[in-house]
Formats: sequence, structure tokens, C-alpha cells
Amino acid sequence: MTRVTRVTRWKSLVLLAGVVTVAVTAQTPATATPAATAYDDTYYEDAMGKTGEPLKDALHQIISRDVSKLSYDEVWDALKKTDEDPDNSADVILLYTGRSQSKDSNGGNADDWNREHVWAKSHGDFGTATGPGTDIHHLRPADVSVNSTRGNKDFDEGGSEVGEAPGNRTDDDSFEPRDQVKGDVARMILYMSVRYEGGEGFPDLEPNDKVDNGSRPFMGRLSVLKKWNETDPPDAFEKKRNQVIYDDFQHNRNPFIDHPEWVAEIWK
Repeated sequence: MTRVTRVTRWKSLVLLAGVVTVAVTAQTPATATPAATAYDDTYYEDAMGKTGEPLKDALHQIISRDVSKLSYDEVWDALKKTDEDPDNSADVILLYTGRSQSKDSNGGNADDWNREHVWAKSHGDFGTATGPGTDIHHLRPADVSVNSTRGNKDFDEGGSEVGEAPGNRTDDDSFEPRDQVKGDVARMILYMSVRYEGGEGFPDLEPNDKVDNGSRPFMGRLSVLKKWNETDPPDAFEKKRNQVIYDDFQHNRNPFIDHPEWVAEIWK
């Protein structure tokens, strides 16, 4: 149905209802507050109505409460469920290539898939220790060689296209994922920043607006991540993944999947 037809039919219904004022349609602005989620009155109760650092602090408390932590070996099986191909339950979807690949082809050989730390584990030197090193909110299946190409680079725009993963680009100090997962990457990085604030013996992870951060507990580029969060909103795959992690594994959520508008509320 065309927009003209929709507007005409709607105006006709308004007139039939006896309304005498002129009906005007308008596009919902991109910055409008999304509809409330089912968790706002329960899981996010302590965060509602807050902004800035108070919001970040409240979310940290919420997503750090009663969390089940996985071992690095357990991550293999968890990813087979969190990243399952919705069209083929025998496969997982690889983050950077978008390729659907057998769950059983995980390992370290060329064209296998392995466990990609989206927040590079060297940025804070947390390795594969239980905690940030095994947090499946930022661990994703990725092609072994593409994972190696990304390495521990910060995220930014530009560079040369990755031959094995069209749509992804890289240069000496940064990696740009394909458009379909730019927002996913941003929300994973920002989740890690809120979840790991220096407690429990883990580093205080923070985004910044730089690249080439090396081993410091920083990940960039924040301005680009904020843009990606807006231009690539959460899709059905990302939302389902968040739910599976909450229901079956860690029992915490990525708040920026449920409320992507909170990114701009915290990092202004």
C-alpha cells in the first residue's frame, strides 16, 4: 500500500468517527524514545529515569548481579547456541563474514571458526580468564583467518577491504566490520565498559576516541561506535542472542540491545 493510500484511508476513518479536527501524519523521529521493554519494571527498575554517570552506575550494578560465569572451554558450546543460524540449526553465523558454517567446524585451522573477543583481550590484559575473557556478550564465532586479520585492532572506519570478508575493512591500527554488524560491535564494546569497572580483580575497561590503544584497557573509536549504534539498530538475531544469554547462560543482559538510546545518555 502506498503512503498516499494509507493517509487517505486514515483520514477517511477519522472523518467517519466524527472528528472535526484535521489529522496530520508525521514520521517518528530517529531520536524518539523506544517503547518500553518487558524488563523495565523489573530488571532495569533501578536504572529508569537516570542519565549520565548515575545511569552507567545503575546498569553496572544490574548487569553484574547474580551472573553465572563460564570457563573458556564452555564458551564453545555456548556460542553454538547463542549464534545458531535461525535457518539451519546445525550451523552458526560467523560475525565478520556472515557465513553460515557447521557448529562442528570450530578449531584453529584455516576456515574453521574460533572465539573472537570483540573487546580484544590484550586491551587490559585479561586474557581468557573467567570473567571478561569468557563473557559471551562479547565473544562471537569468527573465521579463524579473519579473526587474525582483526587481531587486537581498535574499531574505526576506513582501510582496505578484507578479501576473505567483503564489506569489512582494515588498516594498520583499526578494523571496520561489515554494515550488518556495526551496531552489534558497538553495543558489545559498550556493554564491556559498563560491566567491567575495575572490581572483582578485573581491569576498568573504558571506550575512548582513539585507535592504537595497545595493551591499555581502552577501546576506540567511541565517536564511531556511537554512530554505528544509531545507524545499525538491534535486529532479531541480536535480540534473540541477548535473550539466550540471559535465559540459558550468564543470566545478565546487554542493556544497549534492550535500550540502544542509553548509549547517547551515558556517552554525551
